[in-house]
Amino acid sequence: MASTMKNLLAATSAGILLVALAACTPDVSSGTSTDSAAGGDAGSCSNTIVHPDAPQVSVWAWYPNINTVVDMFNKSHDNVQVCWSNAGQGGDEYAKFSTAIAAGTGAPDVIMLEAEVLPGFEIQNALVDLSQHGADKVKGNFSDGAWKDVSSGSSVYAIPVDGGPMAMIYRADIFKKYGIAIPTTWDEYAAAAQKLKDAGGPFMGDFGSNVPAWFTALMTQNGQTAWNYDSSNPQSIGIKLNDAGSQKVASYWQDLVSKKLVDTQDQFTTDYVAGLANGSYATYVSAAWAPGYLTGAGGAATGGAEWQVAPLPQWDASKPVSVNWGGSTFAVTTQAKDKDLSSTVAMELYASQEELQDGIDTQTIFPLNQQVLTSQSFADAPIAFFNGQKANGEVYIPAENAYPGYTYSPFTTYYYSELTKSMVSIIDGSKTGPQALDDLQSTMTEYAKSQGFTVK
Repeated sequence: MASTMKNLLAATSAGILLVALAACTPDVSSGTSTDSAAGGDAGSCSNTIVHPDAPQVSVWAWYPNINTVVDMFNKSHDNVQVCWSNAGQGGDEYAKFSTAIAAGTGAPDVIMLEAEVLPGFEIQNALVDLSQHGADKVKGNFSDGAWKDVSSGSSVYAIPVDGGPMAMIYRADIFKKYGIAIPTTWDEYAAAAQKLKDAGGPFMGDFGSNVPAWFTALMTQNGQTAWNYDSSNPQSIGIKLNDAGSQKVASYWQDLVSKKLVDTQDQFTTDYVAGLANGSYATYVSAAWAPGYLTGAGGAATGGAEWQVAPLPQWDASKPVSVNWGGSTFAVTTQAKDKDLSSTVAMELYASQEELQDGIDTQTIFPLNQQVLTSQSFADAPIAFFNGQKANGEVYIPAENAYPGYTYSPFTTYYYSELTKSMVSIIDGSKTGPQALDDLQSTMTEYAKSQGFTVK
């Protein structure tokens, strides 16, 4: 048992450090990272401690507006103060956290983590089960899907903050010019792509190999249940990556690529963002955080681009499925000095009406708190990026409320790395979509077994 768990922990740690995750909420901040991030004294904080006599809880987080939110929290709490530092975004922070786990010291009390990496840190006993520290008190603040993302069995390992319900952002000016109707199904999307090409128009969209979380979401939309995993039985996992629905999705995108109806540009690059801005793509299939990213990454809303958003096309219009790409949480580490107080911070930071409003105003994240999602003012707010469209109420709130949640594996990053290879083989035609997924199934099954997991 001891040697098996050692293998599991080593595998997970290696997986986290392997590659930077592709499903994170893109960083549009200009904040500076700091290596003096652990600590809970005023000297290590990137913020002002308002009540110096109160106990402090150290927090690592990278939200663009987190400094403002921390100030709001500290002003409103005289029983606890947040000592915030930016230890880097995504993979950079995870590497530092993994080092602290191995050393048994150096981790913060509370850490911002993407939902998809939670099981990898859970299996290292690095995160506190918040169900033992009052998490049920805030469960009602979130949709069932958002809560499932941070739970495993009866345990809760983080508090949701923001998410990425997916939709189809499109260029209304391009659609009008070429007479393209808004597609409601993926078959209609393919037909529109062919119509654009026949008329000498731009690509309908893009299938980049560097967005494996995006591809996973689309396969999930067509029925894939990739992982059967529960942290209460951490040595056992079910893996199903090559079901018929997933193979259909892989074949679909390979067909669009082979017909040159979509591009194969890596996303989150300067060239890709420029292409969105200059009309090289008629659609951007993405998440609710995309407007904030595009605005911050190069002003894709400028240059006469008329952006609108519509619900994500469906594989079966009679059975609509909502999926998610990205999103972050606050978790309490097992190195926390006061786990009850740290849990309070995880539950109450970015939770007040004032703090949530600041997040809304920045338009860089999509808050998951129901205080926001049930707010008529949020639903009816005209979004400048979408030329005044009430995108929240029309598209994103319904998508989030319908999202059923997802079960992640304890080796998400390794899976994304291997799926990226599969996507490359689909793009270059060296394998058919079904062949690529069959090989991925074999690769992940053997990997799990080699690391001590029993594959169901």
